[in-house]
Amino acid sequence: MSNASEMRFSDAEQMGLSFEEWQLILTRLGRTPNLCELGIFSAMWSEHCSYKSSKKWLKTLPTEGAQVIQGPGENAGVVDIGDGLAAVFKIESHNHPSFIEPYQGAATGVGGILRDVFTMGARPIALLNALRFGDIAHEKTPHLLSGVVAGIGGYGNCIGIPTVGGEVNFHSSYNGNILVNAMAVGLAHSDRIFYSAATGAGNPVIYVGAKTGRDGIHGATMASAEFSDETESKRPTVQVGDPFTGKLLMEACLELMAADAVLSIQDMGAAGLTSSSVEMASKGGLGMEIDLDLVPVREEAMSAYEIMLSESQERMLMVIKPEQAETARAIFEKWDLDFMPIGKVTDTQRLVLLKDAQIACDIPLAPLVDDAPEYDRPYRPEELQPVLSTAQLEKDIPLDEVLKKMLSSADLSSRRWVYEQYDSDVMADTISGPGGNAAMVRIHNTDKGLAVCTDCTPRYVEADPFEGGKQAVCEAYRNISATGAKPLAVTNNLNFGNPEKQDIMAQIVGAVTGMGKACKALDTPVVSGNVSLYNETDGMAIQPCPVIGMIGIIDDWRTTIGAGLQQAGQALYVVGQSDKTNDGWLGCSVYAREIARREGGAPPSVDLEAEAKNGQLVREAIAKGIASSVQDISDGGLLIAMAEMVMAGQCGAKITPPDSGSLHGWAFGEDQARYILAVRDAGEFAALCAGHQIEAVRIGETISKTELTVGDLPPISKEVMVAWHTSPIPALMG
Repeated sequence: MSNASEMRFSDAEQMGLSFEEWQLILTRLGRTPNLCELGIFSAMWSEHCSYKSSKKWLKTLPTEGAQVIQGPGENAGVVDIGDGLAAVFKIESHNHPSFIEPYQGAATGVGGILRDVFTMGARPIALLNALRFGDIAHEKTPHLLSGVVAGIGGYGNCIGIPTVGGEVNFHSSYNGNILVNAMAVGLAHSDRIFYSAATGAGNPVIYVGAKTGRDGIHGATMASAEFSDETESKRPTVQVGDPFTGKLLMEACLELMAADAVLSIQDMGAAGLTSSSVEMASKGGLGMEIDLDLVPVREEAMSAYEIMLSESQERMLMVIKPEQAETARAIFEKWDLDFMPIGKVTDTQRLVLLKDAQIACDIPLAPLVDDAPEYDRPYRPEELQPVLSTAQLEKDIPLDEVLKKMLSSADLSSRRWVYEQYDSDVMADTISGPGGNAAMVRIHNTDKGLAVCTDCTPRYVEADPFEGGKQAVCEAYRNISATGAKPLAVTNNLNFGNPEKQDIMAQIVGAVTGMGKACKALDTPVVSGNVSLYNETDGMAIQPCPVIGMIGIIDDWRTTIGAGLQQAGQALYVVGQSDKTNDGWLGCSVYAREIARREGGAPPSVDLEAEAKNGQLVREAIAKGIASSVQDISDGGLLIAMAEMVMAGQCGAKITPPDSGSLHGWAFGEDQARYILAVRDAGEFAALCAGHQIEAVRIGETISKTELTVGDLPPISKEVMVAWHTSPIPALMG
């Protein structure tokens, strides 16, 4: 890099800025920036921080509702859950760092999302994740899987927050670019939410937490670029986490908030001290002056550029009440953390940085935030894939053999090896953890329970981004509803390839549009989220993966139910099933991929009205005690869902296929808006369905033997299915 006084476009280009953006910086500053100033612009204008390719479309998402206290734009979203309490939650990506250094990449992803939540004044109560790896047979998959899982468990377990849910999938498109999305949920008093906007010119700006090092410099820029053969050389841009310091920081911040000393607070996440100072000052319509010689550092001779761009972990920036400075200092000293006044809020609307008694940076804030580039990138959708008929995909293979192959496939096999490495019960409030529909966490001092999940089906989004975006929301909605909880709101993590390519931009537009339509129809506004673009390696993009994190509320956690069958002699119904779905939608399904060996084809269509009505019916059946167990039908279709209910339960099932249609289509089709219910009183359930004008088909009954019988086929024992289901990932990991 050239000297600070000799900044050229080549320097800006190395930092990920385009020529047009370089020219824009020169115009808005009226001069050539120095190295520190250019680094700040490059970080704030990176895709990861500015959302410059997606802002136009994110603005179309529904973000308001009676339940919303704080929507997008803060560290996390906030939703009212009654009794003076609020749920605070968000999901974020740590994809690129996790591919380069899987343990630290995943661990710091967890640490970062926890800080986003407790920065708002909430105590974290649950962690979730959404993970995508390459082909299960790829040589790097075991290394990446083991490292990521160890990193998630290492941070979450040590800090003492339960990891209660998530998802793991495998596909060759992620061979060179895995996805690691981390979600955190916390609880706060609804009248005690803390925000990031700086207040009061003259108020002290305080640095707290761990010391600043050279790890993670330009991490935000790295996360906004494609991978190539030089990927491994980017290891220095990966942050290093310390969950024990993270725990101390969380407790100190929450104690300081309880002391009513904090005016505004911001996590030092992507772009570190740069983003935290710029965002706090700009949101408050103020300025900030910082003396970088006062910043606690752990390495010698760090430059202004390095201090501002470092992404060292477990750090916060806050503005406190001047009269509470000594109280605040005492709290952080008690927790053995740095507490250092490093500057002040000003009324200049400028960011001024001092280093070695000289001005290292003096730039207006408006160009950094309000005037950051916003692109309306051109997009050209590819032709939608054709609808594939059942006859085109169905194979002449015995049903039980298909079931075995499906249950033991990479797509559908048990993820127990993964989630058993997470502590899902710490804090003693987890009602149901990983492996079911949605997780459920008890809320202290109330009867309420909070249901949480993450969902996405990338193959649907790739085949039809609009329908795939809708379906991601609807699957999360079904998982929440299947516990008896009412879905409340959404956080999303939009993982896509290079938006400068028109087909990728079309995926983004289609998925966001579909997602928005579903969220509006289901009254689940989007209150927070993250966009991760340029997920490509040597020009090959990932399967698009817009992950939905959803929360829901149940008035009495004791009424929630799971998927496992509980008692013999109960009727089994499929809500949303009719003669029209007996052939089943096999296109773009797991059956098509695993059995027919054909990827693609149009995905099943999503009927938002049916999703809303059927979800309401299921929640009512649970609330009235009619249903004893519920499983939504998703990947793999009806028979996979039925097998999962037997494997998770205390009894078995005997089901009867319809007389018409395709047996394989009926068993493995992935038609949407469907649930399987075991009901205590068939007459009462039929009356409930009639009252809602919803179709439900009786397919069988529960039996005392722990086995699954389909028509005249020999029964398959629970033990056999569990063996099929649980063997693939342990075998992969040796």
